[in-house]
Amino acid sequence: MIKNCSIVIRAFNEEAHIARLMDGVRHQTVKDVQIILVDSGSSDQTVSIAKHYGAEIIEIEPEQFTFGRSLNKGIEAAEKEWVVIASAHVYPVYPDWLEKLLEPFSDPTVALVYGKQRGSETSKFSEKQVFLHWYPEKSRVFQDHPFCNNANAAIRKELWRKHAYDEMLPGLEDLEWAKWALENNYQIAYSTDAEIVHVHDETWSGIRRRYLREGMAFKQIYPHEKFDLFDLLHLFFTNAANDFLSAGRHSVLRKELFNVIKFRWNQFFGTYLGYRRSGPLTWQLKQSFYYPKNNIGKTLPKTRQGIAPIDYSGK
Repeated sequence: MIKNCSIVIRAFNEEAHIARLMDGVRHQTVKDVQIILVDSGSSDQTVSIAKHYGAEIIEIEPEQFTFGRSLNKGIEAAEKEWVVIASAHVYPVYPDWLEKLLEPFSDPTVALVYGKQRGSETSKFSEKQVFLHWYPEKSRVFQDHPFCNNANAAIRKELWRKHAYDEMLPGLEDLEWAKWALENNYQIAYSTDAEIVHVHDETWSGIRRRYLREGMAFKQIYPHEKFDLFDLLHLFFTNAANDFLSAGRHSVLRKELFNVIKFRWNQFFGTYLGYRRSGPLTWQLKQSFYYPKNNIGKTLPKTRQGIAPIDYSGK
């Protein structure tokens, strides 16, 4: 069992969420933890809250911010060889979150581990469906594609020294790094027990911008791929139909009908806009990132047997 790690958290005006994450870290079975907050100009209480929990603060000017640059600055300050990366608006479900996230590194070929994400009570229905698709109930020790997510992940610092995060990408710096790892014969692992709640409180235009940014980044990583009008329409209707069936199974279709349409349209229209200057998206990558599995009737993950979740009732 790995008994220490550094945690790098990127933040901007996250006072509504950061304390819950910090409290969750305090409850972990892994106790030797260095917390590094990379703040890009917060004007609220984010920094003071993080300092209260003992976090080291690294400031980055907002105009200098990219996801990759902020991560590189945080990892450079990391004192441990195991670096956990977390968004400021996530929090762990169980006290062995870090333990389970670090466990696959017992295999020396594993370069990166990412953990399960699920939505909060305020998450949009289709966002929860996305989480169900991307983060299944079964762990994978060796993954054959580079999907991962830096809202809940860990890497070996020794490999970061060989290949830092790309500071020019507008997003998906995690995908680019995982792609490099696979191309250099390292492994990507997924741990379903390393579970966090990811709070996304985005507007509809915010969702569109997120996927536009990721579409632009994907184009830079895979310059010969494309996402055309057919992909936009096909993926919109396919995913929306899958969501309708799932919502109907849970007796919330009337409530969620227009929310599903708005989410899926902004998701794929944003992606389309980001790809307008790119090349084709391969079938394998489409399956890995966009196509819905049969989520009909699935519910949010149940409580694991033999371990109680962290109590956040006071936060």
